[in-house]
Amino acid sequence: MPQLPDGVPGAERARVTQMAQSADVATRVDATPFVASLHVFEYLLDHPEFATHVTRTLRLARYRVWQTPRGLYLDDGWGGTGYFWVVYAGNGTRLMRARGEFKQTFMPTIQGDAVTMIEYEATPAPEGKSLIRSTVSGYVKLDSRFLANFMKLASGAAQRKADLEARRLMRTFARASQAIDENPAGVYEQLRQRPDVPQRELEEFGRLLNVR
Repeated sequence: MPQLPDGVPGAERARVTQMAQSADVATRVDATPFVASLHVFEYLLDHPEFATHVTRTLRLARYRVWQTPRGLYLDDGWGGTGYFWVVYAGNGTRLMRARGEFKQTFMPTIQGDAVTMIEYEATPAPEGKSLIRSTVSGYVKLDSRFLANFMKLASGAAQRKADLEARRLMRTFARASQAIDENPAGVYEQLRQRPDVPQRELEEFGRLLNVR
């Protein structure tokens, strides 16, 4: 388990640490560095629901996220659903905890808990952009001991899948950030035409991009 930032609340720190230490599947990968506007990247990172409207508009991913009384709810479009909570955001780190399930035809439903931590650093690049380097850590704890033991037997495949998903997550953020940088007015207009995009975030995003 990588070191958690000092600002993580004590109760969450204990919960996340215990979950990571007992994880059935774990990953930690360095994503491919990319150049983008840091303020755009961080806005998407800190507004998951709005970010999925962006990625779906740009046809980069099928993820959907929406707010519920219990917390943010995620549907990845491929059988994975569940609630997640951002437990820390600051100093180049985002820490999230999730509870969900995965359903596939002819397979048992897999339920469990997960922790995801995104760490990033930005260095200046030409034209006011930043070179963003990120590392993604993920830990999954399954409810079923039978499935957990099976995953351990198939540890090579499980590890490759976990690594792939971590890299895919950051690649999606990178491609969305870069598409916005290339055509901010065009992306904003596409979002404006979607009736389901949250209006408050859309207006904030327009101000961020200096477009209307």
